[in-house]
Amino acid sequence: MSRRSTGIVGAWAEIQRQQQRQRELEARRQQAAAREARAYQRRVAQSHREYRQAEAGRRTAELDAQVAGLQGLLAAGLRAPAFRAASLRRAESVEPFAPGPLAHPVPMPDPAAYQPQNGGWTAARRAQAEAEARARFEHDWYAAQAAEQQRQQQLTAYRQQYDAWARTQLSEVRRHNEGVAQVVDGVRRRAPEAVVEYFSAALYASTAWPEGFPRQVSAAYDPAAGQLVLDWQLPGYDVVPAVKAVRYRSGTDDDQETARPVTQRRALYREVVAQCVLLVLHHLFAADEYAALDSVALNGFVDDNDPATGRRTRIHLATVMAPRAAFDGLHLGQVDAVSCLTDALRGQLTARPDQLTAVRPGRRPEEVGARVVSHGGEEEPDLFAMDPLAFESLVAELFRAMGMQAVTTQRSNDGGVDVDALDPTPIRGGKIVVQVKRYRNTVPPTAVRDLYGTVQDVGANKGVLVTTSRFGPGSHTFANGKPLELVSGPELVDLLHRHGLSGRLGAAGAGPTPARTGRPAAPASAHAPASTRTPASGPSDDYNVLAVSWTGDVALDVCALVCTGDRALSEDHFVFYNNPRTPDGAVAALAATPPDKAAVRVSFDAVPPEADRLVLVAAVDPHAGQDADLAAFTDAHVRLLDPGLAELDRLEVSDGRPGETALVLGSFRRRANGDWNFVIGGKGYRDGLQQLLRDHGIDAE
Repeated sequence: MSRRSTGIVGAWAEIQRQQQRQRELEARRQQAAAREARAYQRRVAQSHREYRQAEAGRRTAELDAQVAGLQGLLAAGLRAPAFRAASLRRAESVEPFAPGPLAHPVPMPDPAAYQPQNGGWTAARRAQAEAEARARFEHDWYAAQAAEQQRQQQLTAYRQQYDAWARTQLSEVRRHNEGVAQVVDGVRRRAPEAVVEYFSAALYASTAWPEGFPRQVSAAYDPAAGQLVLDWQLPGYDVVPAVKAVRYRSGTDDDQETARPVTQRRALYREVVAQCVLLVLHHLFAADEYAALDSVALNGFVDDNDPATGRRTRIHLATVMAPRAAFDGLHLGQVDAVSCLTDALRGQLTARPDQLTAVRPGRRPEEVGARVVSHGGEEEPDLFAMDPLAFESLVAELFRAMGMQAVTTQRSNDGGVDVDALDPTPIRGGKIVVQVKRYRNTVPPTAVRDLYGTVQDVGANKGVLVTTSRFGPGSHTFANGKPLELVSGPELVDLLHRHGLSGRLGAAGAGPTPARTGRPAAPASAHAPASTRTPASGPSDDYNVLAVSWTGDVALDVCALVCTGDRALSEDHFVFYNNPRTPDGAVAALAATPPDKAAVRVSFDAVPPEADRLVLVAAVDPHAGQDADLAAFTDAHVRLLDPGLAELDRLEVSDGRPGETALVLGSFRRRANGDWNFVIGGKGYRDGLQQLLRDHGIDAE
């Protein structure tokens, strides 16, 4: 019979068994951690693939929606209400007098509230207490009387100011309505200038034209023939997207674009041209409530380089002479646009619009004999060259054309407000303060913050900042979620044209002039570190700092690439430790200010116009050792700072992964209106920065 050992051997065996159990437990923990790491990597890879697939699907859906919009252009236009002269009239009413607290009289003191206090036991003490109570009452009564008198004086003065303002407003509205009545009377009498002005307004007031479509017209009227003759600008061939679909390829981790067949693109563009011509005719005849048009001679043109001479000129792609009787007999909602234009109306339509093959226009406005009136072309006022007061008046006129009440403010004591507007719409309407910036370069974020302060100070419902220039990402980030609206130069021109007003930015058909003189400088911070201030040779003091932070003990270099698509403009547009700035100074490396670990300075307004994105990347320091990777690059984010290092936004970026030594943090992409937005990255590279640079067209050998 055996027995358990209780001596040294037994104790030693028990220790061995405990150590064995600990080793097994640790091994299981390591296996579980390894499984979790592999699962995490699979989830990250799957998430990246799903994001890229969804992004490709979104781009394809946008292309499909764009094509569907072009195909349904005529149908959408037919649903728009017909233009009427009554829509030009303004209501002869003004905002009612609202004195606010001044409407309430100052309350008089109640004698019952002034009883003697601590009268005591003697007659003398009671008499003294009564005298003190009476004195308090009389003091407060005289003070209330003085306050009431002051209120009445202020109320009277405010009422006089309001009456003067109301008379001015009503006088202006009546002058406007008298002008409308004169135009209508001229249309009835078939006066050429009145007819052209009225029907030009009908075309500009239409909401059927998609954003980005041109609205340039030259017109003349032949009263004897009752014929309106006009040239109308058509959208260019690039309005039809060249890409048909986008597909994500997981094997190469890139997007494959499928080109739209040339024949399909040409046919769709011919259809768009035909729809535009029919839609112009529809708007004109539908607006003719005074029977001024017996026919319309319409020539559709594009402003492009003549293939024969190379010079920029008007190239006519369609022409038609449409009698009213023939047009009224059409059922436009069910026609094929090309057949209707060429067969039913006997018009001409180019067969090769992609090659700018022109047609001979029937009758030109210059041949009528009456004065030709143009809108939307070179005769429009240049907003850059406009007098500042005239520009503010134009903005006020725009708000009035949009159905609001608006006046320009006095030049002094305006509290930073250039236009006072009131939206009478119930619920969402209210007081609006408008600031106007006639700039050529990007509006600094400080102007947006100042506007927000003004909105809060005056108790307005909304603030609107209107500029001839653009806004950077810092401005959009600050305005997000606040009662602020930013209107850039191109958006302003579009709004002016949509509401029958005129204005252009610089030379006709050109964008804002890139000159950098005459713009107020953004205020610099005296507390900004020297390394973050724009150098004297830099492009501007309007810039942002992209400050990168992360946790984990990993030595990284943060670099930037100025690209067109996925290709860098040149090797000089790769900013890293051996090339601290681009040739134009738009992008430069900075010494980071704690708690940030890396920083890049970007003047978005100075980025070359041919570039459409700024790519931010991180790579393991070459001196960090052969085994270094991005596994410790976690909790990473990019702080968007203004020149004074005030934080405007925080952009989260992807964490690093084991085995990878370079990572695309994200890219700032230029929008169609000149602004920029941020798109998160996440693509990693095991072969480091050299592989990343090769993907962006730079030979890093």
